[in-house]
Amino acid sequence: MGAGKVCGTSSATAADYGWIPSSFVFPLGLEVGYSLTLVRGVPPEEVLRVMGAEPAGVCRGADELFERQEELVAEADEWDESFIAGVCAVPGEGGDWALVLHFDGGIGMRPRFLETLSARSRAVTHSSNGGKPIHTFDWYEDGELRTGFEWPTVRYGSAPDDLLPMMRESGFDLREESDVDTYDRKAAVLALAERLTGVRLTEDLLDNSAYLLGHVPEEPAQEWTSVVIDLTDANGEGFHREVTREQVEHAMEHHRAERDRPLRLDEP
Repeated sequence: MGAGKVCGTSSATAADYGWIPSSFVFPLGLEVGYSLTLVRGVPPEEVLRVMGAEPAGVCRGADELFERQEELVAEADEWDESFIAGVCAVPGEGGDWALVLHFDGGIGMRPRFLETLSARSRAVTHSSNGGKPIHTFDWYEDGELRTGFEWPTVRYGSAPDDLLPMMRESGFDLREESDVDTYDRKAAVLALAERLTGVRLTEDLLDNSAYLLGHVPEEPAQEWTSVVIDLTDANGEGFHREVTREQVEHAMEHHRAERDRPLRLDEP
């Protein structure tokens, strides 16, 4: 797909989302962390299945969804990265889209979920990590991350420049050094998402939709196989070495054996 070849029927701009500073969802989402994802042609039940979620009933409106997340946190013995996701079907370009919303503290929609959900389809997601200036946007097509960014001038993915025309039309300031209000940039993100999906987000839609809920478990810890030691001293001399897990475990066993060995009186 070449630059400028992405098409959409919406002509949304940041001005269409001037309501978000006074809404419930976005001020709260920017404070505590949120993710909002749109997936074309995937039913809510299938979205939760892909996310590995345990069914958690239904709720109406984003405020009740937030309350369910707060209950989950209050009931937990210790903090983890599980969260309550709410999903509903909304009309958009080419049919229904699944809208996935969670106040997750900044975890975001996991890439492996997006790769699966966007297979032979499209997914667009944006998020904030809550209280810190990290706001991400990702566009997936056919299971592949095409364009993603935190700062709009620093993009990644297999087609990082394909959205540039849409970004300009949506209201992004693409100058290298640009001091843009958080809400203005978020409004441009929502306009870009609408151009890619045809879904017009409104306060009424977010506040009054019936969400199917699921408890998404924490990601299992990954087994590590090696560590890299990379040091530079005050003289600029470097030391770089990769140490395997087997080497670390062998050294630890040797240390324990030496520590537990009885001390001989004739040893220094």
